[in-house]
Amino acid sequence: MTSVNIGILAHVDAGKTSLTERLLHTAGVIDRIGSVDRGDTQTDSHELERRRGITIRSAVVSFTVGEVKVNLIDTPGHPDFIAEVERALGVLDGVVLVVSAVEGVQAQTRLLMRTLARLRMPVLVFVNKIDRRGARESELLAEIRAELTPATVLMSRVTGLGTPLARASARQLAQQDFAGELAELLGDHDDAFLARYLGEGPEPTAADYEDALARCVRAGEVHPVFFGSALAGTGVAELADAIARLLPQCSGSGDGALRGTVFKIERGWAGERTAYVRLHSGTLAARADVAFHRPERQGAVTGLTGRCTAVEVFERGAALVERTAVAGDIAKLRGLKGIRIGDRIGDRPGEGAGPGGPQLFAPPTLETVIRPTRPGDAPQLYEALQQLADQDPLIDVRVDRTQAEPRVSVSLYGEVQKEVIKATLAEEHQLDVVFEDTRIICVERPIGIGAAVEEIGSQSRTLFWATVGLRVEPGEPGSGTVFRRAVEPGSLPAAFHKGIEEAVRATLQQGLHGWEVLDVMVTLTRTGFASPISTAGDFRRLTPLVLMNALRQAGTQVLEPVNGFELEVPAEHVSTVLLTLAECGATVATTVLRGGSYLVEGHLPARTAREFEQQLPGLSAGEGVLLTRFHGFTPVVGAVPTRQRTDSNPLDRKEYLLRTFGRL
Repeated sequence: MTSVNIGILAHVDAGKTSLTERLLHTAGVIDRIGSVDRGDTQTDSHELERRRGITIRSAVVSFTVGEVKVNLIDTPGHPDFIAEVERALGVLDGVVLVVSAVEGVQAQTRLLMRTLARLRMPVLVFVNKIDRRGARESELLAEIRAELTPATVLMSRVTGLGTPLARASARQLAQQDFAGELAELLGDHDDAFLARYLGEGPEPTAADYEDALARCVRAGEVHPVFFGSALAGTGVAELADAIARLLPQCSGSGDGALRGTVFKIERGWAGERTAYVRLHSGTLAARADVAFHRPERQGAVTGLTGRCTAVEVFERGAALVERTAVAGDIAKLRGLKGIRIGDRIGDRPGEGAGPGGPQLFAPPTLETVIRPTRPGDAPQLYEALQQLADQDPLIDVRVDRTQAEPRVSVSLYGEVQKEVIKATLAEEHQLDVVFEDTRIICVERPIGIGAAVEEIGSQSRTLFWATVGLRVEPGEPGSGTVFRRAVEPGSLPAAFHKGIEEAVRATLQQGLHGWEVLDVMVTLTRTGFASPISTAGDFRRLTPLVLMNALRQAGTQVLEPVNGFELEVPAEHVSTVLLTLAECGATVATTVLRGGSYLVEGHLPARTAREFEQQLPGLSAGEGVLLTRFHGFTPVVGAVPTRQRTDSNPLDRKEYLLRTFGRL
């Protein structure tokens, strides 16, 4: 049996989870359709999800359409949980993008479609809620073509639009208008089909139309649009059939080397980790020894091994069966200690280990300090946050142990995510916590060139048996940290070279002002050691002092994050909103009238985005809709923000040495 892995994506409240329920019901997996309002859906299994009525964590269910097994990943729609969407995209064969027939194309929908187009991901569009008052068809189709993609073909017609009797029926090739419309679109992307359609060879048959459409969809060039209602069930069978016919499939064979991607981690009742893995090739059985590799920051890769004690594969809804997993399966693995989201099973990344690559969405731009209300709960809080970081590594738990009472901070996308973390800590770990004020996360970039060296035999003689020289200079935008060697590879043992590079990358997590240093080139210019006295530890401990001396000479500039924003606001309130945007430091790029509302786009400093978002309901009579996304960094104007250091402070030689040798 072949298989296809799909995701359902949408703006919040467009009906993703309801569509998942209806697909399972249509496939005969469930007898009763769950409700988000009742909290009894298959995919929102977490108590917090049921209570809030939103999807927070990705969930997997499975069903069969004909001879094709469909693994479906339901993803969050709220922007605060966009990281969950990104992790899912790395393991999907195709996507169903849900659009509400009433609200239409919304800000989050546009962001998702732009990302999918960048990936050339096969996309089927499902217009939901055709039975709701205010539902639109031809106007909405024009909106989809204008704001999402022009390469669309309408696959269904609607009768009774906007009423409880609304029905969607599939368009047929026997209908001349549909055949002509489809042929014109396919001809734009498939030269062979176009030639036959124009009379160069046999006239295309219905099967030829079908094959050409499938090729174009799988290449991410054409996007079929289906209308329907998840609650009423109309149009869903046609969508399910299209998922099986048009999206790329995996043969399900066990051929090839083992390759897979970990996209989700859960904790069991005893704290053990369970990994969700999409297999790209090979097979994986219980009690097998497994190699897995972890892409680290700035391109490094860590190799690990473990024994998989159990392998379970999704079958019929959320049910699991114990069997050997094959290519195309979504499997739950137990027993691999220390495994994390993003790890690659089998071959090393870069050797065909499946999807991955650069981050698709922006990292969090906010951070906050979390304190337990009971001081004695600090160790339990740190452990609980580490478990949450297993599920979402981007929260980036940081601990400042230089204070009498350690301070724990996390990175965030927004206030809803903060509320979810607080509720999760209370319900799952019995921890009551308070958050300090949220602040933006800045970065530093070098602005000049600096160099420093410390040698054996000088002031470091009795402290570190190592010679290290480093040069720091600005790197290419977006390059992160580039480490180079201007010394002979054999001038040091390999372990010493490795110790220097690892210390460089770790030290640059906190620059002159405490922020991570990006787009920097570090060159190793001088080395020396005393055999057999020198150790790798000497190089690891000396490198931060040398590096920060060089960075101090180069100087750094602090940059703050800037968000791109899309704002929908009623026409009668646009003047007031634009004035407030200007007061918040925004730059407006476009203002377009669409119906009775304006679509405003531009850029807004992240530090004022929350302030504007809080004012927006009052400015727009509660009808304004704002979506922000990370756009880039811009130099800070005015007072330079600093971040409290959490390391041994290599900027202060005396303090660093005292901390390094345990005297402070």
